[in-house]
Amino acid sequence: MSSASIVTFEEARHTVEQHAAKVAPGEVERVDLLAAAGRVLAEPIVADRDFPPFPRATRDGYAVRAADVEQVPKRLELVGEIRAGDWPEPGTCTVGVGQTVSIMTGAPLPAGADAVVMVEYTAVAGKSVDIQRSVQRGENFVPRGAEARQGHLLVDRGTRLDHAAIAIAASAGTSTLPVFRKPRVAVLSTGDEVVEIGATPGPAQIRNSNTYSLAAQIEHAGGEAIRLPIAPDEPVRLRALIEEGLTCDLLLLTGGVSMGKYDLVEQVLTERKAEFYFTGAKIQPGKPIVFGSCGAGIPARVLAANPQLARAEMPAPHKKYFFGLPGNPVSTMVTFRLFAQSMIAALAGMKPQPLIFLKARLKSKIRTKTGLRRFLPAVLSGEFENVEVELAAWQGSGDIAALARANCFLVIPPDREQIAAGEWVSLLTA
Repeated sequence: MSSASIVTFEEARHTVEQHAAKVAPGEVERVDLLAAAGRVLAEPIVADRDFPPFPRATRDGYAVRAADVEQVPKRLELVGEIRAGDWPEPGTCTVGVGQTVSIMTGAPLPAGADAVVMVEYTAVAGKSVDIQRSVQRGENFVPRGAEARQGHLLVDRGTRLDHAAIAIAASAGTSTLPVFRKPRVAVLSTGDEVVEIGATPGPAQIRNSNTYSLAAQIEHAGGEAIRLPIAPDEPVRLRALIEEGLTCDLLLLTGGVSMGKYDLVEQVLTERKAEFYFTGAKIQPGKPIVFGSCGAGIPARVLAANPQLARAEMPAPHKKYFFGLPGNPVSTMVTFRLFAQSMIAALAGMKPQPLIFLKARLKSKIRTKTGLRRFLPAVLSGEFENVEVELAAWQGSGDIAALARANCFLVIPPDREQIAAGEWVSLLTA
């Protein structure tokens, strides 16, 4: 991996984002509206009519002419009622000078009216209504087309469809939606010390938690996880599994990316003429993170016989990207969140999204070493505006239980040796 380097967190993140901007999403398929939740929209949703299609009352009350109630109290003649779902025909329920119409929330504003007085500020007196508070023109109703005009964009292509987007699609009369195919993301855990979760581990072995945590993160990020068998520390089988993983849209390897004697991933990827964009980031946990690509669909034997193919700059659609994630479970989950998630989002067709840090006050003093940007498991507590964050007790990047207790990552800059309680600190949602 000598052709790449260890870079800062910001450099690593921007490198991934630059490559993610070049990838093409998968094929488009049309699915039922509810099945589209969590998928990425392949075509924009536009308004099939004005939103709202009429001036819509936002309060129960009385439709009035604002000029009639400049001075209050004022008694107005009650000339009608409009409920939600009613449509007053032209010439009926018109509000003239000195008149009012009872109106319900969601009902269309009658002709002649230009405001709604809330029912709390009125009193019915036979066939009249006493208005006790004045209103401004335009108050308590939404004009026709104020939310969107017919043909205007409601939800853009590349949006991951949440409950609000589903509601908008339903409002526009859309029962099916075109979405991008979920990217297939291969997960390959490596190392003789790793065994399947149903096995009884030997004294120096661990169960394969990384494959399952990554599969869950992949599904949450909008991809389809393809779990491969555990790769042993043996180059022939490892090579075969890496080749299988590279048939997917993205390959995530865990373990085998450091400098140990039996870390064979670098060797196999180098034989595959991989291009490495960085081979480490100045972060904790997850410093040994690797990011690179291989030529898609070109077998290793062909590349070996035609080295010019490996050196040629291929467009992103003809590359298969991979991440080598550290084997320690917390490092694996953190580096996925920081780097791999954005590539999966791009492959799923999502518009680029920046990584956003939030702010909270630190509950307890922190002392640490400089040189690395740290993303440490932390607990955000409190309620409403009164929230604070503190580090979770943990025993290093193999401590899965600590991460399960945490609900965010506290972000410590590389130049801070200590942070006092009460200071504002950055955090990243888990």
